[in-house]
Amino acid sequence: MNIVIAGAGAVGRHLAEVLAASGLNVTIIEMSLETLRALENELDIRTLRANCAHAPALIQAGVPNCDMFVAATDIDEINLLSASVAKKLGAKRCVARVHHRAYFSSSALDYGQQFGIDNLICPEHATAVEIARSLRNPGSLAVEDFARGQIVMQEIVVAENAKAVGQPLAELKMPQGARIAVVTRDHKSFIPLAGTVISKDDVVSLIGGRDIFETARRIFQPEKIKRKHVAVMGGSSMGVWLCRALRHRHFAVRLFVTDHDRAEELAEKLEHVTVVRADPTEPAVFTDEGIADADAFVALTDDDEHNILAAAQAKSMGVKFAVAVTQRSTYLHLHRHVGIDRAFSPRQVAVKNIQILLDPGSVRVLASMVEASADVYEVRVGPRSKAVGTCLRDLKLPGPSVVGAILRGEKVRVPGADDTIEENDVALIIGGKGLEKELTKLLAGK
Repeated sequence: MNIVIAGAGAVGRHLAEVLAASGLNVTIIEMSLETLRALENELDIRTLRANCAHAPALIQAGVPNCDMFVAATDIDEINLLSASVAKKLGAKRCVARVHHRAYFSSSALDYGQQFGIDNLICPEHATAVEIARSLRNPGSLAVEDFARGQIVMQEIVVAENAKAVGQPLAELKMPQGARIAVVTRDHKSFIPLAGTVISKDDVVSLIGGRDIFETARRIFQPEKIKRKHVAVMGGSSMGVWLCRALRHRHFAVRLFVTDHDRAEELAEKLEHVTVVRADPTEPAVFTDEGIADADAFVALTDDDEHNILAAAQAKSMGVKFAVAVTQRSTYLHLHRHVGIDRAFSPRQVAVKNIQILLDPGSVRVLASMVEASADVYEVRVGPRSKAVGTCLRDLKLPGPSVVGAILRGEKVRVPGADDTIEENDVALIIGGKGLEKELTKLLAGK
């Protein structure tokens, strides 16, 4: 498999390391001669000193015959242009890394579709979503990257005073776009039927759209969720993504920014966030702002060492949950030694997402659930799948399984029994363990 990468920054370099180690043929296009020489001495890859936005350079790099082209420079516009040109030249799959929300969000214009690019990835957004999931609820399952976080899935213990107790699922007035995927009772898990009666202390795996999830949750757990206080250090784009991901009445967010102009800008953009122009690592600020009483502290400036030290300091001073972001993945192993609860690397997140795109038809496991007795699968429906055009009520899934969500283009929904499976849909399947081969045969058509 031939991969061409434009840009040898943090993401491009790490991607080249991972893919070359996997035995793939990797070519990197980069303008810096010093950077290329260092790469040639360390990695078994081909390098080309050229402007990745120029068609002759892309042709020289072998783009017309490559399996994937990844534009990973630090400039969004160059990435969009070079990926678009690469697609026109014949690259099978083109991926562009973008930083700015205007390019990644498809609310005004789908830039990927406009420029003919197969996938846009935003490491800052993906990392912020992962951090938000870890803060939102420990019972939250790792499906946040499905459809850019439009779907939520949590394991919820049914309260004694819940409306659902004693009710069969068919009679529960669940909001449209939510459903129960799995019920665990007395340590035994099963896919529920319409006649399944919910009992107190059941653990239900609830899946639904982010906008209606809280309404559905209260059917099984009516108690109000305690508001969590989160302190975020750093006014980077990732900090903005995180604040937006935590935009909910269950979170009180304070964003600490040292630059005066940036603080004023973010105060206008993020009306639901309290922006504080100060450094939370200064003892006086830490004390005056009561950060020690915060439920979580997240350090995500552009300085890895500062993030690690700040998170470690916050944890040692009483913060319940401390998170540090490090651009260099070599620092990830340090977090446990200094008392940090979680550490995230945006470039690792980006590389993971790109590796998934290398084989878009394969089934992958997003999460294990209910004491590892069931898995959450993601699979793209292939053109040769016998499931295409089939109503879900007639779809014979392997074992006890259920379709939790369907992503079609940019739109995602929790389907009903009368919905159909279509080519290129991405289906979220909840079922028993070890179903990869059977799901691949049924849905991917391989």
